[in-house]
Amino acid sequence: MLSRTADCLYWMARYTERAENTARMLDVNHQTSLLPQPEEFLEQSWKKLLTISKLEDSFLAKYEVINRENVLDFMIYETSNSSSIASCLFAARENARVIRGKITSEVWETQNTTWLEWQRIVEARNSADPSRLLEWVKHRCHLFRGVMHGTMLKNQSFYFMNVGTLLERADNTARILQTKYEGQSAKVLGANEKRADDGTDGEFFDFYHWAALLRSVSAFEIYRQIYSDQVTPKQVAQLLIFNKQMPRSLVCCVNELIPLVAEIKNAQSKEIERLLGKLKANLDYSDIDEVFAQGLEEYIEEFLARINHIADEFSNAYLIPLAVA
Repeated sequence: MLSRTADCLYWMARYTERAENTARMLDVNHQTSLLPQPEEFLEQSWKKLLTISKLEDSFLAKYEVINRENVLDFMIYETSNSSSIASCLFAARENARVIRGKITSEVWETQNTTWLEWQRIVEARNSADPSRLLEWVKHRCHLFRGVMHGTMLKNQSFYFMNVGTLLERADNTARILQTKYEGQSAKVLGANEKRADDGTDGEFFDFYHWAALLRSVSAFEIYRQIYSDQVTPKQVAQLLIFNKQMPRSLVCCVNELIPLVAEIKNAQSKEIERLLGKLKANLDYSDIDEVFAQGLEEYIEEFLARINHIADEFSNAYLIPLAVA
């Protein structure tokens, strides 16, 4: 397969996954922002959403105030933001257009229809309900993946698309966890689990923040099924890092990446397989107590460095170098 073709397949799927992840985080933040809460909690939640995507500086260059309206506008419609929903949907559709011969007509029509409907949404943006819009984005991304799995041959095109999806998903889950724990040590978190919060506002902040985190990765109901008790930081981390049945957990993404890379191996892929094997071993032979002893923030930082290094190696082995693209 040509590098240009592989590149388009990979980024089409990766941008679609990014659009869905952005919609998930925005929807959860929007819903929780409508609840009564301390003003500082509200501002902090929108700021953390920008921090997850490393977009705070870009945002402040365009807007003076971090609030719900400005962040929604920046993360949904702003075309100068390469991670906005508008930019992701456009990039996904353009990549699909370039390689129409490598995808089924149903996959192309799904991407093209999404973009055409998006144009109508942009025209009516001032009257759009954020919740309905974000649900629409999630639905269209789900539809793309369903059509992809239901109509495409399980060949190299399919594998490149899945690799892009899983690398983006692993990165997103790790960033969400990292942002939650930013500036906190494992010892402080462990102590906080053993003592009650000081006052109603603290309890409100803690519960709804953790519930929002779980909902942003479609894990709130899964958490209830597995643990059947109150939401605690350690159990949330256990679910999102080590649970092999949780579709968006770190270990699940890595486990699914390994056989995909094996299917498209070439002379340059040995290093990718080695890096993935080491990362899988680290996840398989670690537990949540070790993670908290090390410090969850440090553990996630290390995971992000390793998964992004794998993505760079994958690009070097199969795709068009970013400097050329």
